[in-house]
Amino acid sequence: MAGYRTKYVPDLQSLMLLCEYNYVRMLKLLPELSPQGAYFDYSVKGALTFRLTITECCKYTTIVTVTQIEPKLADYLRPHMEVRLYHDANMAEVTRSQNVGRFKGAYTYPNDQMMQKDEKHQINRFLKDWLQLCLDFGEVSVDLSSY
Repeated sequence: MAGYRTKYVPDLQSLMLLCEYNYVRMLKLLPELSPQGAYFDYSVKGALTFRLTITECCKYTTIVTVTQIEPKLADYLRPHMEVRLYHDANMAEVTRSQNVGRFKGAYTYPNDQMMQKDEKHQINRFLKDWLQLCLDFGEVSVDLSSY
C-alpha cells in the first residue's frame, strides 16, 4: 500500500541495553565514592571540555549533570543533560536534555514539540557518544580539595 505508515514501536530491549552500557561508561568516568557537588572536567584534544557534576546522591540513585563548557558559545548551543544512574538496575538514563524532561518512549510525528518518534532513544544514544568520546580522548582534571 502506497502511503501507508506503521505506528512506531520503541525497541525496549535496545534502549535498556544502551542504558546499561551508559551506566558502565559513566562509572568509568566518575571516581568511586565521589561526593555530591564534585565535578570532573574532561578536555578532549584541547578543543572540547565536558563537565560531569554529581548533583544528587542517594542510596539507589545518583543524578549527574553532563555539560559542555564553552564560554564562547551561547548557553542554548551548549549541550546539557541530566542523567539518573540507577545503581540497583545498573542503568543510566537521560532524564532532562536542553531543559526538556519526561521523555516519552514514542512520539507521534509530526508533533507540536518537534520531537522525533524515537527521541528518548536518540538522546540516550547521544549520551553514549559523549561518554565514549570522553573515555577515548578525554583528559580529566578534578579538584577535590574543597571536599
